[in-house]
Amino acid sequence: MIASNIARTLETAAANRPDQVAIYAPPSGRTPLRVENYRTLTFQQLHQLSVELAAGLNAIGIRRGTRIALMVPPSPEFFVLTFALFRLGAVPVLIDPGMGLKNLAQCLTEARPEVFIGITKAHIARSLLGWAKGSLRQLITVGRKLWWSGRTYDELRRLGQKSSQAPMVDLPEDETAAILFTSGSTGIPKGAVYTHEIFLSQVELLKEALKISPGEIDLCTFPLFALFAPALNMSAIIPRMDFTRPAKVDPQEIWQPVELFQVTNLFGSPALIRRLAMASQQAGKTFPTLRRVVSAGAPVNPKILELFQPLLAPGTPIYTPYGATESLPVAVVSSQQILGETQQKTAAGAGICVGQVVTGMQARVIRLSDEPIPVWSNDLIRLPGVIGEIAVCGPVVTKSYDARPEQTALAKIIDPHTGELWHRMGDAGYFDEQGHLWFCGRKSQRVELPAKAGVPAQTLYADQCEAVFNGHPAVARTALVGALVDQRIIAVLCVERNPGDRTPFAQLEEELRSLAISSRVTAAIEHFLEHPAFPVDTRHNSKIFREKLAPWAAKQLSKNHRKP
Repeated sequence: MIASNIARTLETAAANRPDQVAIYAPPSGRTPLRVENYRTLTFQQLHQLSVELAAGLNAIGIRRGTRIALMVPPSPEFFVLTFALFRLGAVPVLIDPGMGLKNLAQCLTEARPEVFIGITKAHIARSLLGWAKGSLRQLITVGRKLWWSGRTYDELRRLGQKSSQAPMVDLPEDETAAILFTSGSTGIPKGAVYTHEIFLSQVELLKEALKISPGEIDLCTFPLFALFAPALNMSAIIPRMDFTRPAKVDPQEIWQPVELFQVTNLFGSPALIRRLAMASQQAGKTFPTLRRVVSAGAPVNPKILELFQPLLAPGTPIYTPYGATESLPVAVVSSQQILGETQQKTAAGAGICVGQVVTGMQARVIRLSDEPIPVWSNDLIRLPGVIGEIAVCGPVVTKSYDARPEQTALAKIIDPHTGELWHRMGDAGYFDEQGHLWFCGRKSQRVELPAKAGVPAQTLYADQCEAVFNGHPAVARTALVGALVDQRIIAVLCVERNPGDRTPFAQLEEELRSLAISSRVTAAIEHFLEHPAFPVDTRHNSKIFREKLAPWAAKQLSKNHRKP
């Protein structure tokens, strides 16, 4: 059985490139973004600090398998703590603070952490709201400690400097290394169980799929992805932004560090990339140093790629990897392929091409079902062109959800002949004849229309349908929902307009209706409703909560129906 530890990647980086800066942390407040105002840690310093922290944590009883809720925003302390916990074989529980207080409380209760490490603000919330009070045994504060007990980050550093007990613990491939919670965009967030082997496999697959070289400079606007930078031997620039609201980022906070540090890699959600593209075009900003842009978290509208591509040096790709917390990466496609080959098919209702499956992973499209499928069979596999559920297998696939056996049973399939585990992505899609994978929408968000008056029953898939309308110049994005009106499911397209668009909605509706009847996949959409701002996930600000829009649409239609 393979034993490993992701913290060894930092140890190797410290040995091979000790003086390269690993972390650049921005100044707080309105302090100018100048190189000299950034806090820096070299790979050697980051490694040394993580060893000291590990020794301090070890001295207060944190061991292999200890579960730690880690609520520290991107900062040098976040990186140091994470690698220190990995080094010890402890289990960090990583939860987005923006997922909402109710979800956050439930996730912490399920995860059963023994230790809570957080900034002062997180501890205030924990204390007042009683987070995980049934399982917590120790408290550690990064920053100022107020009325609660426990240690501080600085105290643990000093304690660790006096101790040499910080062993590197290699864990077998089936032992939990971390709990990473999903965004909860289609239900309650679930804790995906990670191993060190999964982390290491992700590093290798991402390096190969995105063609990342050691020594690059990374500006990452998503905290969990930022953890890959040290493992990939990249310098990580932490942007000055609210990480729970990437769509509201101040473009200046991206432009300046990109120019200051000659950034080569930029990661951002589709919502952030869209905001950055629009602001950059208006300001005449370009990004000649970038070797790639990576956008993930939700499907990327080709209009966003068209906006951003001219801002990059010729030939620079915008990659849109496909995957999920439970399995990342699965497939990858570049802007060149989308804009040059697949965009027109997407606009005609073919779905969204997510590219070729990355080397080392397997993907199949299986029959669509909402029930558990405990045992893998090749009879499940659908033919090319036939929509089903995407299932994946490979070294980055998580094997279970923490404390959620029913959800694990719904998401996992075991192959009795090979022992391999397949993960059901919860996404509808298909393979084309050339082996490209196409995404049509979340399985749970499909709209099933019953047969009526000579028209057979039909299933509509959200992203496949929405792409037909998202290219309209007045449209920012759309959302397909099934509204229950008079005991009948009606297909409704909710429309969020581009800022500043003044087209009368009656005129826009007619234009969208003409688009609808131009494609067989959208012809059944009956109603079009304008919505001021879609509810979206907090992690990427890009995944649309269609489950919240459906009852809103039903209410609007019922209200209109009652009008004299």
